[in-house]
Amino acid sequence: MISPALDTTAVSRPSYLCGLIGSGISKSLTPSLHEAEGRAQGVGYVYRIFDLETLGMGVEGLPHLLAAAKLLGFNGLNITHPCKQMIIPLLDDLSDDARTLGAVNTVHIDGGRLIGHNTDWSGFARNMDEGLDGAPTDRVVQLGAGGAGAAVAYAALTRGAEHFTIIDADATRSQQLRDSLAAMFPDRVVVSGDLTAVPAAVGAAQGLIHATPLGMAHHPGMALDAELLRSDLWVADVVYRPAETELLRRARDIGARTLSGIGMAVGQAVDSFRIFTELEPDALRMREHMRLLLAEEGSIALAGA
Repeated sequence: MISPALDTTAVSRPSYLCGLIGSGISKSLTPSLHEAEGRAQGVGYVYRIFDLETLGMGVEGLPHLLAAAKLLGFNGLNITHPCKQMIIPLLDDLSDDARTLGAVNTVHIDGGRLIGHNTDWSGFARNMDEGLDGAPTDRVVQLGAGGAGAAVAYAALTRGAEHFTIIDADATRSQQLRDSLAAMFPDRVVVSGDLTAVPAAVGAAQGLIHATPLGMAHHPGMALDAELLRSDLWVADVVYRPAETELLRRARDIGARTLSGIGMAVGQAVDSFRIFTELEPDALRMREHMRLLLAEEGSIALAGA
């Protein structure tokens, strides 16, 4: 009896195993976003979550998780809070951007070597390019100087911000970020301040970037008084769940140009997918899939932003 010919299509197609390390990430949309693009590319793609909270460990567990990922043949890992800085000493090398920013959100595992990248900044830069094309950037103020804030500020300066003000509830942190950015961009004016500086800084700005957790579903509210918003002040948010935060809604209601965090979230995922697979992802397709995921959980109206 002659055995039927085997269909080797599924066996021969490339396959990838990736994951996300962070705390409180059990409901992340990243696995679905990556796996959907893998299916669309015709490759096998499995994306798993390592939630430190669920695993009952802190950042001290990072070495064990990285060792396990290497042993199990992972191609890459995304890294989120609170691991973006703590992971750096555990890596074999860094991209120029990750080294410059001192933060890693993407790790490529190549031949057993762990290479750190930062796609947060490039994700926000792409979002600015697509959503704020032509917007004035002579004077920009940013609220938030944490890990995401550093990447976003770097992106804004690479996209032409001339006078950049960083404000954080922790004045020391905003000063440290200011010093770092001023060294990177010596031809720009970079200043820092605490929350008392918000009214004057926003009043003089053409654009406002919000890079704090306020506005997220579990952290409702705004980082500034809504009375400070103006119709001629563009407003960008890094928060994407919900897609329209209270800040963006208030700004839109008075006619201001707004930019949601969806583009940044998708943009960093696009760049991470490319690093993991060396395939060219379809950014528009990934953005549409993110919109569908957000609509399913009620974070966005399907016909919305």
